[in-house]
Amino acid sequence: MTDIRINLNQIETDDINTSVFASKSEVNLVQDNVSALDNNAWVNSNDYSTYSTLTSLVDTVQANLTSLVSAAPSTLDTLAEIAAALENDANIAVTLTTSIGAVQDNVTALSANVGTANTKVYVGETALSNSHLLFAAGSGISLEANSTNSLITFSASMGNATSQEITANGSSNAFTLSKSVANNTMVLVSYNGLVQKPTTYSIDGTTLTISNTAPIESGSDIEVRFFDFFDLPGTSEGGGGGGYTFQGEVSGYTSGGYTPPRVNTIDKFSFSSNGNATDVGDLTESRDEISSQSSISSGYSSGGRSGPVGTINTIDKFPFSADSSATDVGDLTQARYYPSGQSSENSGYASGGWASPYVTTIDKFPFAADSNASDVGDLTLAKLNSAGHSSSTNGYTSGGQLSDGNGSNSIDKFPFATDSNATDVGDLTIVKNLVTGQSSTDSGYNSGGISGGSLVNVIDKFPFSADGNATDVGDLTVGRYRAAGQSSTTSGYTSGGHFPVSNVIDKFPFSSDANATDVGDLTQARRNIAGQQV
Repeated sequence: MTDIRINLNQIETDDINTSVFASKSEVNLVQDNVSALDNNAWVNSNDYSTYSTLTSLVDTVQANLTSLVSAAPSTLDTLAEIAAALENDANIAVTLTTSIGAVQDNVTALSANVGTANTKVYVGETALSNSHLLFAAGSGISLEANSTNSLITFSASMGNATSQEITANGSSNAFTLSKSVANNTMVLVSYNGLVQKPTTYSIDGTTLTISNTAPIESGSDIEVRFFDFFDLPGTSEGGGGGGYTFQGEVSGYTSGGYTPPRVNTIDKFSFSSNGNATDVGDLTESRDEISSQSSISSGYSSGGRSGPVGTINTIDKFPFSADSSATDVGDLTQARYYPSGQSSENSGYASGGWASPYVTTIDKFPFAADSNASDVGDLTLAKLNSAGHSSSTNGYTSGGQLSDGNGSNSIDKFPFATDSNATDVGDLTIVKNLVTGQSSTDSGYNSGGISGGSLVNVIDKFPFSADGNATDVGDLTVGRYRAAGQSSTTSGYTSGGHFPVSNVIDKFPFSSDANATDVGDLTQARRNIAGQQV
């Protein structure tokens, strides 16, 4: 009978596929069984038991390896791939343990800070019991809680502001952000992980107030983020939030006026470059001695005097998105001329003026719909020819002519959030009549006018953040009165005016106290005009 001999080395090479060598543990199992035999021996075919055992073992190893490889993803089915995934770290267990410990230390530190924010505070109408208030901004973050009045203060050093803080105060039902150096800010609010705009917020000088008119669910996470180097348009009254600023970034407008005669011209000039104005449309009728308002999309001219009709109550509206003429969209409560104009996010205001006799009326009309105005309050004094100013939360009038014919230096302030009367909050540097108003995010400006029968070129400035008197911060290029005022995000403009009738566009900076420069001309020399901006 012929001997059948099998070479063990040949079995390893031909019958066990490369996957056997990919698994060190399985190969060792084979090696342990084979080592019992002489490495140079031949297995006789009559030794059937030994042959069967070895064959069965090889089949088992092959099946196990196939199962092992099939259960792994294609990128982790070899030892080389697994080692690479573990970054070839022989001490991976130690490395992971160390990393987990560092994460735990950070969680512990953060938990301690968040814990201090779990005092009882209010946002809107409901107490936030055991809710987390999460604040994020830049570097140098600190968080403190005052248990006696539930006041939480967040401070951070960021960008070009030396210090900033957010407070959540149960007595005011609002977040407030105070900045020792005022600059523009962008705010994001997250409620239970969803980024959203605040229900309402407002900026008054260096203070940002965030509040919710609807209750916040107890146990919710609220995150407030604020960043420098982005403009934050302030909301002035309920709703919206985040899309409006009184100051324009694109263009200034003048509407109507007296050349003579009265005209209906709508002029437009650029804020981005100095230059002359162009004629882009007409009011519904020629008129002067008008008040002006600006929404985010349209310019408004309200009241004034027109031709043989005399005093009118018309509210005209023209679009900013296209060069086009105005349409008549409503009426003031009284036909009157020389009211001052103010603008919140949602509404236009016309305050004071002459309606036979002088009036204190503060009218308000909506921007969202074409509609008549309603009487929502009174100024402290009946006057006309005042300058109008707008912060994000309040309307202002400054200077003007009283019913006895004398000038005024008073600064009145009325709120946008509620329909209410004005209060006297300060004085201009001199008594001035027939004045022009501009507004930065932080301050109101009063330029030009007549004082004691003489033309003045004084530019006065008063703060929005606190009630106070104005200071003299510069001069127009020439003394004049009954000009239009426009406000960009960086500069105030005084255009047109009298005496004599002028077409000059003056520009002065908001960032520093400085004199104005002549940067262009209107299409017509005229006075008694309204100013708008986008």
